[in-house]
Amino acid sequence: MEFENFVSSLDDNDPPAFISAYLQSLWYDARGDWNKAHEMVQDIHDSKASHIHAYLHRKEGDVSNARYWYTRAGKPCPTVTLQEEWASLVKALLNTV
Repeated sequence: MEFENFVSSLDDNDPPAFISAYLQSLWYDARGDWNKAHEMVQDIHDSKASHIHAYLHRKEGDVSNARYWYTRAGKPCPTVTLQEEWASLVKALLNTV
């Protein structure tokens, strides 16, 4: 799936059926459902989920919790906007499929 197709799918009622839980989380986040996005990654214990978890807590405004999750993901705290980080996460995940 291309990034543009992923973004276009945000107009649909449901995420694309074949995307990973990571991408589903970011899809729900982009649709304004932070709780669903968080629920989808909070029990996945790998660096990808930790990075998304960090982003979500950064978006929430919980900076100390975000820092914890960035550390778990092995990533520095970003200096880009939330929108830029979201796009970067989606593009990286689409490239690993």
